[in-house]
Amino acid sequence: MNDAKADDCTSHSPNNWSAALRAQVRGAAAHLIDQLAELVRIPGIAWESFDPAELERSAEAVANLLAGAGFPEVQILRASVGDGVSGGPAVVARRAAKPGHPTVVLYAHHDVQPPGDSSLWDSSPFEPTVRDGRLYGRGAADDKAGIMVHVGAVQAVAETLGAEFGVGITVFIEGEEEAGSPTFGAFLQAHRELLHGDVIIVADSSNWRVGVPALTTSLRGLVDATVEVQVMEHAVHSGMFGGPVLDAPTLLARLISSFHDVSGRVCIPGLVNSARETIDYPEVDYRADTSLLPGTALAGSGSVASRLWHQPALSVIGMDIPSVALSSNTLLPRARAKISMRLAPGDNPSAAMEALRDHVQAQDLFGARVLFTPGEMGAPFSADTGQNVFALALDSLSEAWGVPAVEAGMGGSIPFVADLVEMFPTAQILITGVEDPDSRAHSANESLHLGEFERAVLAEALLLARINAGGLADRRSTATE
Repeated sequence: MNDAKADDCTSHSPNNWSAALRAQVRGAAAHLIDQLAELVRIPGIAWESFDPAELERSAEAVANLLAGAGFPEVQILRASVGDGVSGGPAVVARRAAKPGHPTVVLYAHHDVQPPGDSSLWDSSPFEPTVRDGRLYGRGAADDKAGIMVHVGAVQAVAETLGAEFGVGITVFIEGEEEAGSPTFGAFLQAHRELLHGDVIIVADSSNWRVGVPALTTSLRGLVDATVEVQVMEHAVHSGMFGGPVLDAPTLLARLISSFHDVSGRVCIPGLVNSARETIDYPEVDYRADTSLLPGTALAGSGSVASRLWHQPALSVIGMDIPSVALSSNTLLPRARAKISMRLAPGDNPSAAMEALRDHVQAQDLFGARVLFTPGEMGAPFSADTGQNVFALALDSLSEAWGVPAVEAGMGGSIPFVADLVEMFPTAQILITGVEDPDSRAHSANESLHLGEFERAVLAEALLLARINAGGLADRRSTATE
């Protein structure tokens, strides 16, 4: 940043820097999108079955991007978990706070989901393509856009405020979020001082819809497990031996059918159900957002928003049985299913895992052998909406979009948020995002609405400027008067 710019900015009023930030973001938007497209081209996937060199390349690209954005300190770091095993490459960039100013930690992740079936994509998943105002590509929304929101916002504030920009910034870009953040806790322990901040902004959520921004006020927790049913030592001919025994896929189907009651509500004893009134999510919008086929009834009870954000949900996300193309007239001896269960805010993941195990073991499956293997666990989250930064963020979102921002839950899970709360109990945590209901994160044809992206950059820039102007202290003094 240059001295001339700093001299021009010595008497910024909020109205002046608001207009200047808007112009700065608008002027930089095309370049930010070009930089985002370059990140999307890198297939950095933190799963063992994918080339780890691409994940390393992704981290290096992010590090170079942050160094180019003016951060004086940029590192690629990993957590060691023993026996020579280390976590995915995370990028941490810092600019120190000036005396009397707080530090803000900006989180996103550079790893992405596998592309899945390439035939379902309208364009190559790792060749970013713009169509009808949206950028298509794996990671375009989740969460490489989050990286670029942080970069664009910090650059806009630095250019606009010059030497007046005193807030410390730590950018933390994780490299294994889509793999469940297995070493996140160890990473926080190892780099606690490096990552400490007064405010933590997690850019990995969604807005309410195109044209309406949102702050995420709650997240469901998550537990998953694998269930295997075995009835025989080996396969046999279904004609010669079928009838007296039910094969493993049939018994697995009976087990799966026990997870929900006749209304489709999860009926596993012991789970928390925190159903309550929330912002309205009209059923017609939900049907459109999910591409639900006409005539398909919704499951459960209560408002759509309550079922999405404050009640448990259970899905079968994978099964090991032969495909139709490879099927034969055979009684199959074993079958497996991967169970993913979302937990209502207030539930305990360990208790929920045991409740799932108890339910599975209590089912009458004709005496078949049932193996329950627990998997990942993540705690739910409820935001403290009384935090000073929450009101600042709502103001910034509303100004950037030109409409009032809403407070909304999210049906998904971000398990590491609970780790942040535990490690940094005094930090004020915000969950923001750039996705919208048609972003299709994790699915084919993932995309980012480019207009929403620009508004997200502006909103974060406005928030940082408000914090820089003493907004946190102003809110705190007002609250204590």
